[in-house]
Amino acid sequence: MFIERRLNKATGAVELWYCEWKNATGEDAQKVWVEKVCNEQAAKQDAVKVRTEAAAICWSYGRTLGNIAVNSPEMLGHFPAKNGSDAELPCDFTDAGKFRNGQPRVWCRTHQTHWGTKADFASREQLGVMRCANHGQRMNYVVSPYCVNVDAHEEVGIWCSMPAAISTEEIAPRPPKIHVHVRENAGAKKVIDKDFHAISIQYGSGMDLFGANDISLVNVTPPAAFDFVCGLELEKEMDCINCSHCGYPHLDLGDFAQTPHRKHFCGNCGRDSTWSKKPIVSTPLKPLHDSFAKTLKYATPDRSLNLDDYNGYTHTIWASTPAIVWTAAREQEFGIHVHVHKGADRVVDDTFGEVILGGKPLDRAALVAMMMERTIV
Repeated sequence: MFIERRLNKATGAVELWYCEWKNATGEDAQKVWVEKVCNEQAAKQDAVKVRTEAAAICWSYGRTLGNIAVNSPEMLGHFPAKNGSDAELPCDFTDAGKFRNGQPRVWCRTHQTHWGTKADFASREQLGVMRCANHGQRMNYVVSPYCVNVDAHEEVGIWCSMPAAISTEEIAPRPPKIHVHVRENAGAKKVIDKDFHAISIQYGSGMDLFGANDISLVNVTPPAAFDFVCGLELEKEMDCINCSHCGYPHLDLGDFAQTPHRKHFCGNCGRDSTWSKKPIVSTPLKPLHDSFAKTLKYATPDRSLNLDDYNGYTHTIWASTPAIVWTAAREQEFGIHVHVHKGADRVVDDTFGEVILGGKPLDRAALVAMMMERTIV
């Protein structure tokens, strides 16, 4: 048997069916629709917990692949709060070809795993519900996330926010966040300057950044942002390859973001038939990074700070990192960012080309490594 997609004209739903070919003597082969498997994007209502439909971004740490680009911002799931790490999301199945043994397989886009093993069939028979093996996994989420339209503002800067490298106060390890600057006019006061758990980036659909031309919204999740900035810092070979089957941009995460490779597994359709011309780490953030940049040059600030002159003050130190998106015409400042406080008053908040601490200049690369080590992914 094999799996085929079928449009239910009465409901408008796209269904997945088990099919087989019937070969009668003297007649042309006919496809027989044996049994409906599920709706391709069905969301089953939970009888106990009320599910709410809302624009949301969901992700999981520790994954090696994901589905970052979306053409619909609506997700149906159980979200206990505005953000958290305990979202329950229904499976979202699509046909994924066959297993190596010839048996049909289905891919769950939500939980990023195949369905079709003997255990999967046994579970469906027992429960009467089709669920993937990862259906109980809780997801990180943000409901009604901040969405920045890069075409609507003069200057947009988006970074991966990581813990500080050095501080006079305790630095707690934490997951990465997404830091956003928005200016309505070049060089003007920032109207947005804050960290977000995750954001969406909207752009004009006519740009055709990806193979699936209906994409005009890309979710920036913490693990995707972190792996991308690490790739920029370590000068890894990065690009974005579109799936040869469904056209969706491929995202490498975790272990697969560490080493460039040629064969890529699609998180949207569950197929592994896409090959890049050369070994790369694939991420949809690369075309966003390149396409919206008026310049990709960096400038080291001609400013110096000696923290030894601030005895009795508190300080916190970060290395500035490359922006994920930078639409300003001026060069990005590449140096060491420092906050100095006298009590509750911040007396220094700037980026410097040289920072002295304990009589020695700090090394930016070493600070970046310290920040990465404290980042939980």
